[in-house]
Amino acid sequence: MKPPTRRQFTLAASAMSVLIQNSPASPIGSNEPQAAHAVPDELDPVKWTLRRHDAAPLRLTFRATTREQAETWQNELRSKVIELIGGFPERSPLRGEVLGVSQHAGYSRERIRFYSRPGVAVVGYLLLPAGKPAPHSTVIAIPGHGRGVDDIVGIDETGKDREGKPGYQHDFAIQAVEHGLAVVAIEPMAFGYRRNASIAAEGSNETACRPVAGSALLLGETMIAWRVWDVIRCIDWIGTRKELNSERIGCMGISGGGTCTLFSAALEPRIKAAFVSGYLNTFRDSIMSVPHCMDNYVPGILNWAEAYDVAGLIAPRALFSEGGDRDPIFPVHATRESFARVKKIYELFGAPENAQQEIFSGRHEFHGVRGLPFLASALA
Repeated sequence: MKPPTRRQFTLAASAMSVLIQNSPASPIGSNEPQAAHAVPDELDPVKWTLRRHDAAPLRLTFRATTREQAETWQNELRSKVIELIGGFPERSPLRGEVLGVSQHAGYSRERIRFYSRPGVAVVGYLLLPAGKPAPHSTVIAIPGHGRGVDDIVGIDETGKDREGKPGYQHDFAIQAVEHGLAVVAIEPMAFGYRRNASIAAEGSNETACRPVAGSALLLGETMIAWRVWDVIRCIDWIGTRKELNSERIGCMGISGGGTCTLFSAALEPRIKAAFVSGYLNTFRDSIMSVPHCMDNYVPGILNWAEAYDVAGLIAPRALFSEGGDRDPIFPVHATRESFARVKKIYELFGAPENAQQEIFSGRHEFHGVRGLPFLASALA
């Protein structure tokens, strides 16, 4: 028997389409919007992936019952996470420089640049509180998706200083310096100033996470690793500035900046305190259930751990988590659940007070009411 021609195949497909559309029992192809129909489990790929999650081995999820076991677990999982995200390169010259200085009410602002690896520059701002003796406790501030680093240091789309603290990030770098901290606000790779020309031409809020995060995956690496490495090198750069106390370094960020903050603090012990806004959750309820940027994904991590396990690598160092009770992309019930698991790890370390959380009335936005005083106190 001869195989069907392309025309015969097309006619058969068309006939099948008509039959499906006219079938009252069919969940697809009717004249009603698809949202009005229940989708059978066998046609719902998200339900299938969630079942895969529930059967995932999580071989290094937290099971310790003594502090010694917990410390061994941290060493094993930290090494595994570094492997899964693609590892880190060798250090290279920072070539740090100051590109400009301006004075503002209560602080000075330097525009800075250093190189995290050969040919890869990191730009950002150093905010120094006025009237406080140096060296200053310092926090690395990382913005979430949007305009990039300018959107957390009070600079509008025209490059001018703005009044108030608008947007979902509410200029949290300025809020941190108002709490007496020096702040190094850095531009994440693929945001703001660190985008290719064609993406930048599409508008100030467009990010280059695609194709950059996809390219990282093709290379066997991840955007998470690339951004964490920038934070690691930022800590090295802080050590070159006499105004900054390299023994008292924190990290903070919201959304994608929260991702970077959590993984950075988990993998870099020099970070003494972490403030994660709008991110701590479970992979199951957020990353696997809600559309997210591809810069969130770590291949194979569910073979070893969930998000709360990664957060547990920060223990017993200071950790603050916050989330809005109506956050549509990091559901509040999973924010609570994930933190409850992390809290148990801190309890085993004998430091439950070092892990705190605030659930506030709001959506996906920076809050900081309890988190900023916690961070300032932890770095005092």
